[in-house]
Amino acid sequence: MAKYGKRTTAAREQFAGKRNVTVDEAVALVKNNAKAKFDETVEIAMNLGVDPRHADQMVRGVVALPNGTGKTMRVAVFARDAKAEEAKAAGADIVGAEDLMEIVQSGKIEFDRCIATPDMMPIVGRLGKVLGPRNLMPNPKVGTVTMDVKAAVEAAKGGEVQFKVEKAGVVHAGIGKASFSEDKLVENVRAFIDAVAKAKPAGAKGSYMQKIALSSTMGPGVTISVDSATGN
Repeated sequence: MAKYGKRTTAAREQFAGKRNVTVDEAVALVKNNAKAKFDETVEIAMNLGVDPRHADQMVRGVVALPNGTGKTMRVAVFARDAKAEEAKAAGADIVGAEDLMEIVQSGKIEFDRCIATPDMMPIVGRLGKVLGPRNLMPNPKVGTVTMDVKAAVEAAKGGEVQFKVEKAGVVHAGIGKASFSEDKLVENVRAFIDAVAKAKPAGAKGSYMQKIALSSTMGPGVTISVDSATGN
């Protein structure tokens, strides 16, 4: 049987018997047991009743968390001339065209969000095998292929979170830091759940939201009542 350290054992005792709690209860549990020496990320994982292998069951979207993520987002923009200058002025960390493509092809990816103007997509398209698996490929559906690069950069820097269902039907994201107040974390959790609910695809059959769990980077997780989280 695995042996746990004192901190882990204490946290597990706090979580014992707690399942399908309200959002407020889950946030309080996770926040109060995030006791690592760094500011842990509060993470949400949602099991959805979809099979993303079918195009009509793909779930993806973007949500502007009301209180941000607490994470410094590094943004890369593929653009030329005036749009490149607009991106730099908006606070983009890396801006380029063919030169940026070569950097990415070399395996050097020092950004968390990638934005492109539509005219740059023939170049960006060559990077699909590199950016795709990392969920960094610009996509007009989530506002990262756009002529309004200023707004896209500012949204990314301001705490906008992209989500995309994985093969097993799971969506997960960081929705704040343990140092956030409980009220701010609750608002962020509810905003994320609401965004995923609104992204329900036409091909989804049966129960859509099947399980919601909240945890911190180093702490145990707790399940949230789907009915209480969605207002049913």
